[in-house]
Formats: sequence, structure tokens, C-alpha cells
Amino acid sequence: MITTYPLPYPLDAHLVLDRLRPFGDAVLLDSAQPQSDPRFGRYDIIAAAPDRILRHDRGDTRIRRNGLWQQLGGDPIEHLKTLQEEIAVAPGSSELSFCGGLIGHFSYDLGRAFERLPNSAEDDLALPELRVGRYLWAVVIDHHRHSSQLVALPQADPHQLQMLQQLLSETSSITPTTAFRLHGDFSSNLPRDDYMRAFAQVQEYILAGDCYQINLTQRFSARCSGDPFHAYRALRSRATTPFSAYLESDDGAILSLSPERFLRVSSHGDVETRPIKGTRPRGATPDEDRALADQLAASPKDRAENLMIVDLLRNDLGKVCRAGSVRVPELFAIESYPNVHHLVSAVTGQLAEGFGSLDLLRHCFPGGSITGAPKIRAMEIIDELEPHRRSIYCGSIGYVSADGAMDTSICIRTLLVRDGQVHCWAGGGVVADSVGTDEYQESFDKVNNLLAGLREL
Repeated sequence: MITTYPLPYPLDAHLVLDRLRPFGDAVLLDSAQPQSDPRFGRYDIIAAAPDRILRHDRGDTRIRRNGLWQQLGGDPIEHLKTLQEEIAVAPGSSELSFCGGLIGHFSYDLGRAFERLPNSAEDDLALPELRVGRYLWAVVIDHHRHSSQLVALPQADPHQLQMLQQLLSETSSITPTTAFRLHGDFSSNLPRDDYMRAFAQVQEYILAGDCYQINLTQRFSARCSGDPFHAYRALRSRATTPFSAYLESDDGAILSLSPERFLRVSSHGDVETRPIKGTRPRGATPDEDRALADQLAASPKDRAENLMIVDLLRNDLGKVCRAGSVRVPELFAIESYPNVHHLVSAVTGQLAEGFGSLDLLRHCFPGGSITGAPKIRAMEIIDELEPHRRSIYCGSIGYVSADGAMDTSICIRTLLVRDGQVHCWAGGGVVADSVGTDEYQESFDKVNNLLAGLREL
């Protein structure tokens, strides 16, 4: 039986996270409250103190129970399925998006657990390829119904729940911490000349028929100190994106301000993915801004690039969706964010009998919008041409609720703070008629807002 406890509304999700950080492994899935479309900006989910943590790292899978780590063998997704099944409730048991369950990150390189890939790129950050906690309670803020609730599964500790209710009913401000600071400029792991050489090699692969599209990425890094949550709050004030997230653990902090949904599954098995392909910067005036959006909507190159990924994702969904259920209800829609316009499509389906949310994740991971097509060959080329593994970038953050529902993002516009450094990535899809200088500039258009925000702290 799921139990809910009412909390005040409005409720500041960042203040809630601040109160829960001492519990450990705090997570925030932050909708940023955009009012234009409640499908993407309805819920904030905050949780901490998971009773289990599963961690997959270069073929080594471990689970933490009662503070102790135990080594496991086998498929990490199967272990996640077991953790979810142990707390499963019937579909429709809750009206909330999340009623307790799994929350965590899936790094881009988790794809190596499912496919045989080369090992050319240096693995210098060594972030776990999967770190997922099982959370028996969470604070869920619903900005559509204007309500806040503490929701708990039957396995949650009642004494802890009582303490949480008291803690969350107290009025206070966010605890002062050490301000986040950069110590030096950002440097790229793929400077302009290196980028142009990699771009030329991609073009050769395309002309040779190896691939149709490759997502080519560079990484920006700088030394830093201070509280990453301070940085997240500052960046979040500059960018209201519907799939924002903040996760902190012994493995570092992940700050994500992503506009892109990867996979959503309802508790009854309805599936949606929303790939982004096609970008333009925002204009300095309303007329210029409108012209740039119209240019993107009409661009044959960007529409072709988007369509390639739609076809790839239709194929990925078809592996686990009921035959004939895969549809494309939206094609080439324009979505606008503080620093860019994006070209977005939607692909939907219905899970086939015998498949659940985590099966869908396994068969679609990583997202096709950030690899290229065909996917496996694109991933091989990415490993050859990008000097370092991508870590959290182009991976995913999200939840699998106890009722089987799932929602996950694509980790673009995402930063990793780890071992005294902050890292941020940006890239774009390269196709046959791409122009190298344009693609190089597009990567800066995508992250300039974030990098500038950190410099100003």
C-alpha cells in the first residue's frame, strides 16, 4: 500500500534537496516548472537515503546493502529488474509520476555492457557506467495540480518518514555552503584543428558508406572548487529546461540541464521518445529570433538529419514494442530554450507482452540522437575519433517507478564535477552536407550559456 503525506505548495525543490542532502545520495529530477506544456514540466522529484545502490563499473557490478558493498556477476539490467520487482506495485496504484523506485544515472559507456565496442578512447574520468539507487520514499511536487506530497512504499522506515514530515514542514532557507569557483579557463579535448581533422574523417566514412550520420563531440574541462549544488542553482536560474537533474554521491556530482527526453513509459506500457536533431542559436531581437526558428524548421539538412534518427528510433522501439504500435505523431516540431531553438520529433509505441521499462532501456541504449546512424558503427567511429570516453555525456538520468513507469533524459547540457574538475560536453550530428566550421560553432552555441554561467560565479 502506497502512503502519501501532504506537504505545503508551493514547495521549493532546491530547498527540499538541501534539507535531504545529509541523508546521502540525494537526487533531484527538476522540471524547471515551464508553464507552456505540462507534459514536460509538471513534476519535481526529490529523494535521498536509498536502501540499495547498484553500481556497474567496467564489467564489475556491485550492490550496497546496509552500508556494505557486495560483488555481483551477470547483467546489471537484470539486477535492476530484481530490485524493482522486490518493491513492485500494481499499475495505477498511484496518480503520481513516481511512487518510489529506482533513480540514477546511466553513462554513455554503459553501451559496452550490451555491445562489443573498441577501446581506443581514453577512460580518464572513470565515472561508474551505472549508479542507481532504490528509493523507498520521495518528495513529489506536482506543478499542474499545485500539490506537494511525501510518497512512501510499504518497505519505508516509519520512523524515518515521521522525521521527514517534521523536517519538511519547517520553514528555513538554503544552508550556506562554499561558493563554487573556477580556477582557470576551460580547455577543449578537441581543439579546432583536431576537430576539423576528425570532421574530415567522418566525411570520408560517410562517403565510403560506413555511416549516414555521426555525432561528433568535444569536452570542455576546468579546475574548480566549492559546492556543486551552488553551481547547479546558478545555472538553473539561467536555463529552464524540462529534464534538469542534480545527483550527488561519492562518485561526484552530476548537473544536468537537458531539454531532451530519452524514453518515457507509462505504468500501462505506453512508450514515447523525443529525439532532438537540428539546432539554431536564439536571436538578439524578436524578428531575428523568429527568422532563425523558421530557418531551422525549413532546413532540408536538419530535417533529413532528424528523420534519420526518427527511423533509427522506430527500429529500436520495434524491438520491444507490440507489432504495428510504433508511430510518429510529431515530426520536425520547433522547441525553444534560453540559448537555442531545437528541431524535435516524437516516436511512440506500446510495450509488447513480456517486456518492461528496463528491457526498453537496454534495447534502446544509448539514445540514437546522440550516436548517429547506423548506431553500432557510429559508436565505433566515435570511439576512434573522440580522444576520451564520454562518461555521463549522452548517457541518461531518470527513474523507474515501483508501478513500472519510467522517464529518462538524454544527458546533453550536462556537467560532471569530480576530483576537483568540472567537465562539460557539446557536439552535433555530422552528415554528408555538413560544413565543418558550422558544426564546430554549433557546439559552442549549445553550451556557451552554461560555461558563461560558471565563469560569472
